[in-house]
Amino acid sequence: MNGKFMQKKLMPYVGKKAKIHYSLGRNKYEKYEGKITELFPNVFLFQEENGMIKCFSYSDILTKSVRLSFKE
Repeated sequence: MNGKFMQKKLMPYVGKKAKIHYSLGRNKYEKYEGKITELFPNVFLFQEENGMIKCFSYSDILTKSVRLSFKE
């Protein structure tokens, strides 16, 4: 799997509410709520509810450092 595949997979979720569970290692993690705003070839942008913008790579998803869940 590569970035193009993950980019196509996330395309339907752009602009929809999502949660990110980001593993920092050694049982440390951060949680963010917001929405995916933009997709690029190697990274995607996530805007938190408070307006902060975070950038994550598709490899973070593949290595399970980032877990996404979407609200219906």
